[in-house]
Amino acid sequence: MAGLWVGVVSLVAAGRRGRRPPQQLIRSAALWTLKHVPHYSRQHLMVSRSLGSVGYDPNEKTFDKILVANRGEIACRVIRTCKKMGIKTVAIHSDVDANSVHVKMADEAVCVGPAPTSKSYLNMDAIMEAIKKTRAQAVHPGYGFLSENQEFARCLAAEDVIFIGPDRHAIQAMGDKIESKLLAKKAKVNTIPGFDGVVKDADEAVRIAREIGYPVMIKASAGGGGKGMRIAWDDEETRDGFRFSSQEAASSFGDDRLLIEKFIDNPRHIEIQVLGDKHGNALWINERECSIQRRNQKVVEEAPSIFLDAETRRAMGEQAVALAKAVNYSSAGTVEFLVDSKKNFYFLEMNTRLQVEHPVTECITGLDLVQEMIRVAKGYPLRHKQADIPINGWAVECRVYAEDPYKSFGLPSIGRLSQYQEPLHLPGVRVDSGIQPGSDISIYYDPMISKLITYGSDRTEALKRMEDALDNYVIRGVTHNIALLREVIINSRFVKGDISTKFLSDEYPDGFKGHTLTKSERNELLAIASSLFVASQLRAQRFQEQSRVPIIKPDMANWELSIKLHDEVHTAVASNSGSTFSVEVDGSKLDVTSTWNLALPLLSVNVDGTQRTVQYNVRVLTKLAAELNEFMLEKVAEDTSSILRSPMPGVVVAVSVKPGDVVAEGQEICVIEAMKMQNSMTAGKTGKVKSVHCKAGDTVGEGDLLVELE
Repeated sequence: MAGLWVGVVSLVAAGRRGRRPPQQLIRSAALWTLKHVPHYSRQHLMVSRSLGSVGYDPNEKTFDKILVANRGEIACRVIRTCKKMGIKTVAIHSDVDANSVHVKMADEAVCVGPAPTSKSYLNMDAIMEAIKKTRAQAVHPGYGFLSENQEFARCLAAEDVIFIGPDRHAIQAMGDKIESKLLAKKAKVNTIPGFDGVVKDADEAVRIAREIGYPVMIKASAGGGGKGMRIAWDDEETRDGFRFSSQEAASSFGDDRLLIEKFIDNPRHIEIQVLGDKHGNALWINERECSIQRRNQKVVEEAPSIFLDAETRRAMGEQAVALAKAVNYSSAGTVEFLVDSKKNFYFLEMNTRLQVEHPVTECITGLDLVQEMIRVAKGYPLRHKQADIPINGWAVECRVYAEDPYKSFGLPSIGRLSQYQEPLHLPGVRVDSGIQPGSDISIYYDPMISKLITYGSDRTEALKRMEDALDNYVIRGVTHNIALLREVIINSRFVKGDISTKFLSDEYPDGFKGHTLTKSERNELLAIASSLFVASQLRAQRFQEQSRVPIIKPDMANWELSIKLHDEVHTAVASNSGSTFSVEVDGSKLDVTSTWNLALPLLSVNVDGTQRTVQYNVRVLTKLAAELNEFMLEKVAEDTSSILRSPMPGVVVAVSVKPGDVVAEGQEICVIEAMKMQNSMTAGKTGKVKSVHCKAGDTVGEGDLLVELE
């Protein structure tokens, strides 16, 4: 039976708070091996399982020192390859990132400004000064930030510093979604119908949308990563989409130009990895399936795609290479396509940088794409021919975010990682991260915690390894999306490959609610919770060879317990014999055995012969305590229709009302930007504004009061 992430076992008291209870993890583990994985494996475990291990030729001279113009996991990713190639590295950081992992990994580090990205990681003057100060010969931009900024590339060229990426012409041509579409048409690449120009204002956006026909996609010309993108189904949504997309585009890319094209409903998102050099060579390095998305941002990716046949794969690859050659592309890049149910494919955009999801391509080909980028930037020709590029095995990537998946499939969460343990002891697992226990997840940057990648000989093995890896991932201190990721991985539609970009909204039309327990799963969960409670009580009686005053009598043969799971109260009777507990719950009797080392973040438990791994945060009441708890007063629920609280931490971008204004239900009250995404907060009912508790520029936390209505 598959493992499960569920809302916990907890708990009469916690259940009355009106909030979603903590998360509990149970997994099956019929056979899994504890295996020491050296730090090197963190990045290249998968590569060794492909056609051949990545080779680093010490006699192949590239650069002495590279500055990595990024942060987080991608900065760490680039630094690791540089170290393997014998290249010294320079990290840049904002003041709040001074103790980040990428800063510690690099040979040198330079602070380039305060926390806001516009003053640090997008601050070209400060970064150029850091390059001069450290005498870096080349710059790797990672993804995001300045990775597709042609002005940055121009500044580097003016100082004879190599930009590890394509030349400025390719960045300008492909980075501009409007020009890239025109070039794609000229290169005979299939394109989506739309307006081939810059949209000037909201009125023109409405006119163009009507001409194309709804629904339409409004997106940033210089954008990517889901930023500055909105789907509009009518005139009103087009006006709102134009406003929000232009603001997000300006904030994320420093360019608020927008384009509009026909939105292809229910497509797959499949992209082709390309690699070119400065000698006219270009390859397509297979595809990545990226259809599982929320808010136009990818959540789960895999390579290859279960949907493509060899003929379609070749056709997409050849068109991607044709486009790359049309702009003399010389680096790693990605051509994204939308693919309909009949395998018709349409050019979406080209990203002139390393993609977030590049590890799955590395897993099935044996290539280190960062190494290839560095070699190409130095002027070396590609080492491979098209016929050399294999598809060996299957790889899956889950983006682990500090987000609450129960809110719109993931609203940002901030906090400090009080405990963090990656599942690297499992076979076939790679984790690309840039954090450690004690790291802060802040409002200023993307909420990604890590990229969790698993590799197998086929899709079934890769998915099973992902299931196990998610179950063994320990993240405490911030809310995270592992519960959602796990449900996607085991979903029957996903397993069959029946997916599209609407997968999440189709499968969870009312939002993600967590795992639905079967009766046997519920009873196992209750039995484990009961056993954990009794084990903790027994442990509490022992203290340096002496006994404390026990909460439960030491000679008690049976423990009568009350457990609230979701909205139902269950009774259980537990007894123990050594390390085994026998628990009677809802007519079933289960034996639970473990070492009961409650200090470990993961606990291995055997339930009637089935091995489980548990992450626990359990509160269970004795029968007496449960009876007394009935007399506790419940907190009166707040009238949320009359107040507006921030659903996430962020910065107030705009406030649209003032005291005395009359607002209609659904009318925009204010806009909050969280981790570079703008969110419109609306009135829950029609009424008069009583008070406003925020202003533009304020930093707000989750649950902070924004506006009150009379």
